[in-house]
Amino acid sequence: MSARQKAPASQEQTTLEFKRNALLPALAGGHDRHFAFLENRLGVKLATRGNLVSIEGPAAARHVAARVLQALYARLEKEEEISTAEVDTQIRFAQDTPKDSSEAEHGAASIRTATAKRTRARSRAQVDYLNLMRSHELFFGVGPAGTGKTYLAAAFGAHLLFERKVERLILSRPALEAGERLGFLPGDLREKIDPYLRPLYDALFEVIGEQATKMMESGVIEVAPLAFMRGRTLSRAFIILDEAQNCSHAQMKMFLTRLGEDSRMVVAGDLSQSDLPEGPEGLSEALRYLKDVQGVGTMRFTKADVVRHPLVSRIVDAYNAHEKDERAHSR
Repeated sequence: MSARQKAPASQEQTTLEFKRNALLPALAGGHDRHFAFLENRLGVKLATRGNLVSIEGPAAARHVAARVLQALYARLEKEEEISTAEVDTQIRFAQDTPKDSSEAEHGAASIRTATAKRTRARSRAQVDYLNLMRSHELFFGVGPAGTGKTYLAAAFGAHLLFERKVERLILSRPALEAGERLGFLPGDLREKIDPYLRPLYDALFEVIGEQATKMMESGVIEVAPLAFMRGRTLSRAFIILDEAQNCSHAQMKMFLTRLGEDSRMVVAGDLSQSDLPEGPEGLSEALRYLKDVQGVGTMRFTKADVVRHPLVSRIVDAYNAHEKDERAHSR
């Protein structure tokens, strides 16, 4: 694969040459949807002829588009599938990565979670998140919804299982906001708590696949409400606490002290979304008390790190803009 540009006089077109012409349909996507997504996001125009792809547009946009196409092509050469989500991911990496860095760096932060499953970081912040999980025994992921805190933690835990570095994966969260009062719900205990654990189930099935069911039946993977953690010592396990902003002081201290031999723990939460009357005191205190403790790491995500469908991001921005106007008019 090579890239060449037309004469410097115009600097309006970059042409990429790919060795395997048979991979170009997958690179373009069905009905050219990958190319259309790139054109819409970057303001460029793509055209193919044989094993050549030409990129027209501003120089900076052409450079990003070229890096995206080269990174995606490299994945196709490894017989990996790509989707529009991966195209969006590569755009983010290309825009955030210095121009002189290697093409292989795009999407390099990936982990295998099952024989036929691989999960990739979708932003520079997610790369840092994965790297910090690799190097710390206790790790906090704090920030808004949509940044991949829980999803990547579940993926990393599945990766450790796949690599036989832990024996169990345990995921937990407060079963109900502010106190876990389950009595008024219909059904037995499992039926009462399952709706509140569903996001964790969804993450597991996405990163592991159908094997997740067998692993849960055998006890290799356990999904349980926070109240079920009391009195346990969890050894040789990867443990995730989700929705940690809804933990009280006592609940957080109880959970953190479950850490046993050869185990790792991730605590994920959003300080701005607590449902407790007193606010996210358990998570806030833990972040303050443990910030200088050896072996403890923290990743703070921001709104800029949200990885969503582009339309969802535009919907959120529209709501935020109108809510801001309403607050201004109410004063």
